[in-house]
Formats: sequence, C-alpha cells, structure tokens
Amino acid sequence: MRNMAPADIPVAAEWTPGITPDWAWGGATGRGVRVCVVDSGVEDGHPRVGPVTASYAVEQGPDGAPVVRETRPSDSAGHGTACAGIVRQFAPECELHSVRVLGAGFSGSGDSFVTGLRWAVRQGFDVINLSLSTTKHKFAEALREVADEAYFRRTVLVAAAHNMPVESFPWRFSSVISVGSHAEADPRLVLYNPTPPVEFFAHGSNVEVAWPGGRLSRCTGNSFATPHVTGLCALILSKHPGLTAFQLKNVLYLTAANVKSGQ
Repeated sequence: MRNMAPADIPVAAEWTPGITPDWAWGGATGRGVRVCVVDSGVEDGHPRVGPVTASYAVEQGPDGAPVVRETRPSDSAGHGTACAGIVRQFAPECELHSVRVLGAGFSGSGDSFVTGLRWAVRQGFDVINLSLSTTKHKFAEALREVADEAYFRRTVLVAAAHNMPVESFPWRFSSVISVGSHAEADPRLVLYNPTPPVEFFAHGSNVEVAWPGGRLSRCTGNSFATPHVTGLCALILSKHPGLTAFQLKNVLYLTAANVKSGQ
C-alpha cells in the first residue's frame, strides 16, 4: 500500500510551541530504549545490526499450545535482520531484542503471532517493530486486545500496513502507529497521511538492508518503511523517556515533513 506524498498540512503555530525535529530527537542515540523486533528472528553481530541483547522464539509447548522460549539469535528468513538493521542505523545505542514468530519462507500462524506479541508487550519493551500482519479476522479481536494493552502499558507498537489493498491486523488499529512507504530516497523523510487508516509514510523503496550471513540486500515494501519510524521513535523516547504512546504519536505528527506550523 504505497501512496503518493500528501500535500502540506497547515498547523497553527500556537499548537506546536517548540515541537521541532531538533527538540524531538536532536542529539539522541537511542540510549536507554529497549526495542523488540517481532519477526523472523535477528542475526546477532551482523555489521548493520550489532549485538542482540536477547532472542526468543515462539515454539510448540508440551500441550500443543504456542509458548515463548529463549533461543540462540538467528534469522530463519532474513526479514527480521533487515528490519533490525534499519532500527540500528537510526538508534545505534538502543537495546535490540528479538522474538521469532515466523519460520523459513515467512511461514507462521496467527496463534504464534498473538502469543509472541502478547509476551513482548508484557516484558515492557519501549517500542515493538511489527513488519508483519494477518488477514485472518479470527485473530483480530485478540490482536486488538494486545494492542490496547500495549497502549496503556506505554509500549509503542509500530506496525506495517499490508502491501496490498486488503484489510489486515494490527496496523489498522488506532492504538498503534501504522506505516506505509513512500518512494523518496531520504531515509529520514517521514510524512503524515491526512486520510488514514495508514498514518505515516517512510522510506520503503529500494532500501539497502542487512541480510543473514553478514550480507546486504535491496528490498522494497512497507515492511522496510516501518523500522525507519521505529528507529525514530527510539530516538524520541531516548531524549524524552516520559512520553506516552499518545504523546509520541503526536510528536511524530507535528514533526512530519509535510506538517507546517505557523500557517
């Protein structure tokens, strides 16, 4: 779901006293912020990723139900490593964690997704990157409950919109920060969309990303736009650790390149 850049949005100057990019993240490095990538795993020590503080995977428990277990840092598909590398480029001093819910070939179940995300929310991570979604409506209510729990726990969920014009979850929930991609080459260009449900657009076209085996690759899609916003959220929370999820979303809005104050 890639869109053209929206037109400039005027905002009265008295609504935005001092809320500028420099105020929001100037000088920040991500220090003190715990970011979790819920995906296919993350390759520890990749030159673009650096250290992964802890790695977990959703596996089948003794009763057949999915459970979360600590595991060796690895990536079964490459997708999670790509996203983690983008986050690290923005926030080099953030603490990166991984929860693997996808297997080889991007295989996975809705039950594993819900289990892994709920577990991550209850660990109190500051920001969770979700470059994945499900189109299955039977998981929508469970994901909505988890997204609301994250919102009230001050855990920020940054979720990729589906690349196709279909309904999927959790990006459509208002409690998350939803991200699509624009075609501009600037990795720090974030645009606000005045016609949601997709709220923000970030660099997601022909993105150079980390890939397992210490390699690099080129990828396109909302999956790779999303960690640009996750990394930016890490910077903002590094500088302003007291912000709620609601306040953080407003900072992203007021600092978006197409939102113009003083008009």
